[in-house]
Amino acid sequence: MIRVGVIGCGKIAQVRHIPEYLDNKNAQLVGLYDRTSERAKLLADKYNLIHYEDYHDMLNDEEIDAVSICVANNLHAKITIEALEKGKHVLCEKPMATTLEDCLLMVNTAKDNNKKLLIGHNQRLAKAHVYARNLIENHVIGDCLSFRTTFGHSGPETWSINPGLNVWFFSKEVATMGSLADLGIHKTDLINYLLDDEIVETTAILSTLDKKYETGEPILVDDNAICIYKTKKGAIGSMTASWTYYGPEDNSTVIYGTKGIMKIYDDKDYAIKLFLKNGEKIDFDLETIQTNDNQTKSGVIDEFIDSLENNTDSVLSAEHILPSMKAIFASIDSSITGSTVRIE
Repeated sequence: MIRVGVIGCGKIAQVRHIPEYLDNKNAQLVGLYDRTSERAKLLADKYNLIHYEDYHDMLNDEEIDAVSICVANNLHAKITIEALEKGKHVLCEKPMATTLEDCLLMVNTAKDNNKKLLIGHNQRLAKAHVYARNLIENHVIGDCLSFRTTFGHSGPETWSINPGLNVWFFSKEVATMGSLADLGIHKTDLINYLLDDEIVETTAILSTLDKKYETGEPILVDDNAICIYKTKKGAIGSMTASWTYYGPEDNSTVIYGTKGIMKIYDDKDYAIKLFLKNGEKIDFDLETIQTNDNQTKSGVIDEFIDSLENNTDSVLSAEHILPSMKAIFASIDSSITGSTVRIE
């Protein structure tokens, strides 16, 4: 039995982490912490859990084996490193951190303390993505030549415990990055995962096109990002992240191979559609992907607990996520300098 604490009791904790820990037979949710003490106390009382007034008390509690880090972006690295050094396994929400140096430090701290560090990239666990990776590995559409992947919706204004135009996602100080780190990291990482490859070059534009604070001033983080990526194996493609899709959410990916085309979460009826060079068409009826308005079980918590119970590597391991974080920071540099950036 893995005994767990949750640090940060906002929307992501309430919608995913807390209920999914409670639903996992191999996990015991012990306690909660939130900087808004009353919020954590209400939830702790509701589920008969310990309410920690200070997250350090949770990290010092020898009854806790692991923690979920569900705080704002700018605190991911700090609290994760503290938790690892206190001997706790960590599941940290994405993006891993707000600098590449912090990402590397997190990975090395986990190694130094022989603890697991997983990052909440639920798209690696979506059934169609797992199935698609298998099809690609088996060369059903041949070698990947190019791709396009998109994650766009109307914005995070309601995806917070304190919704509105001044949501923390729009804060440069707290979030640091905008749509690229919120949505683009998912699709950047997905390309690495699906193709079993790594992005090694990026040409990117990050922009604030429409989102404004309550004052009417434009937000200080990007609400749109478009990246042209090149992978180690030579594929090229586009990644689009947007908070200004004021209509249906788009969470689609298309892979163009030497033997055909694969469309993933691009059709409301079929999770995967194949259009092969020989004229054959194949549809796969798998589950629909999560949206902000349709939350289903992410699988992230089950993956975390399973990796701890069985001491196994995970597709969500920070080491596996690190290459996509490198691509994100390189894309920010590319947008700033107006040039293509090669990823070391």
